[in-house]
Amino acid sequence: MGTEFARLDHRETELLRLFRRKGKTEASASRTGALWSRSIGALFRRTDLDDDFWDELEESLIVADVGASTTMELLDALRTRAAELGLKEPAAVRGILRDEMTTRLRTTSGGKEFSDDMDAAILIVGVNGAGKTTTIAKLAHTAKANGQKVILAAADTFRAGAIEQLQTWGKRVGVDVIAHRAGGDPGAVAFDAMEAAKARGANLVIIDTAGRLHTQANLMDELKKIRGVVARQAGDFDQRVLLVIDGTTGQNGLIQARAFTEAVACDGVVLTKLDGTARGGIVLAITGELGLPVLFVGTGESLDDLAVFDPDEFVDALLPEPAQETPG
Repeated sequence: MGTEFARLDHRETELLRLFRRKGKTEASASRTGALWSRSIGALFRRTDLDDDFWDELEESLIVADVGASTTMELLDALRTRAAELGLKEPAAVRGILRDEMTTRLRTTSGGKEFSDDMDAAILIVGVNGAGKTTTIAKLAHTAKANGQKVILAAADTFRAGAIEQLQTWGKRVGVDVIAHRAGGDPGAVAFDAMEAAKARGANLVIIDTAGRLHTQANLMDELKKIRGVVARQAGDFDQRVLLVIDGTTGQNGLIQARAFTEAVACDGVVLTKLDGTARGGIVLAITGELGLPVLFVGTGESLDDLAVFDPDEFVDALLPEPAQETPG
């Protein structure tokens, strides 16, 4: 694909398998699940499958940050399937909604990931405060534990303390950090990191980038330049762009995802702070409207608190089977 970053089109692989901890996604989505249980779940205990039910379901999904477009697609699918099956009660629609949600999330999430037997360069992008640096440390920690040689690149050269922050994490994890002076050229940092990886026999390079708002066109252009540097220097390194989104930002996260994807063709999303928000419906909006897989979810503050996103666990947390549901 020349200088274009390859999309996620490889086999399921070891690096992400190490993050597959049973129950992590479900536990992280517990606050969102409580909201759904109180609002959306309650709708399925009604007796009539009438216009009021559909109107209130639409409103509840939008309030839960599923997004207007994805909400309408879900409702169209539910109405069609309910009519085909001749359903008469809301309770019968619940299983269809679970199925539709799970199918949509499975279509984009997981299964096409990173391999521990191929070299990879990962560009980490996102706005300040989303959890980029901590996510980098978690990825590096698990990769190193799996026997990979990791190099970090401190290409966030503008934010005060960003270089030192990544260097501190590098020391804690025990991996090399390539860094220049504050205010330096981030593209040069990326260049040196790729050269260092080749010289030192590293097989995973994770590149931090300056946090930027999606509205800052000049900074988004700079991000494109960093991507171009990595692409030119990659050689045999497989290339990925991961977008880190703060799960508490709701629909603003979707706006960010769209802007970053248009600028640098993101390959997947790391959703942080999912355990601290009731707005996890944004997962459905990201996958539904952008076709981006949510690959990881942040599940806490420690280095081990990063897990591969599990669509089945997520849906179980939001809309469990009636026997599983507890009162909100």
